[in-house]
Amino acid sequence: MSQRQGWLEGWRLLAALSLSLIVLSLWIASMRQFEVEGVRMVIRFTARSSLALFCLAFSAAALAQLWPNAWTRWQRRNRRYLGLSFAASHAIHAAAIVVFAWMDPASFAEATSVVSYIFGGLGYVVIMVMSATSFDRTAALIGPRAWRTLHLVGGYYLWFQFLVSFGKRVPAMPLYAAFLIPLLIVLALRMIAMARHPRARTVAAG
Repeated sequence: MSQRQGWLEGWRLLAALSLSLIVLSLWIASMRQFEVEGVRMVIRFTARSSLALFCLAFSAAALAQLWPNAWTRWQRRNRRYLGLSFAASHAIHAAAIVVFAWMDPASFAEATSVVSYIFGGLGYVVIMVMSATSFDRTAALIGPRAWRTLHLVGGYYLWFQFLVSFGKRVPAMPLYAAFLIPLLIVLALRMIAMARHPRARTVAAG
């Protein structure tokens, strides 16, 4: 791999993606003078950027097994940083939701429910725990078996949360069905990888 190809790796990748998400979110909000509609646009944008980054991280091991090439090896090698970038995207998403609740409490109350608080809150707990154990030292503290279980179960919970969050909008906005396609593709890739390699359950965790 050339030096230029290898530059966007690891912490540089995380920093570049996080900074890009912050700049884009501020730009999107500024399009509506940082009013409520601009904040809601940021919420929608970060939901979609989180989906893309989650799918990249969640499919990395399976793709590297099924189609080993320069891209999938890069994706597998940087799975941790793609996952942390997903966490950064969802942190911006959470911040935008808080601002929305502060700016327009009535509309926020109308758009949310007790179920969304519990379902979404648990999702954020999963993201925080998975992020906290995405470092060598913390992963070693809980041990490889607990790490694999946590990241496997957590990953599928987040997959299901994305499926429900985007899927529930399909009846009113059919174009939202397009966001379900990458989720179904990722699931199919993982299932195929595990079927071809019975022990891939361990490798593909997270």
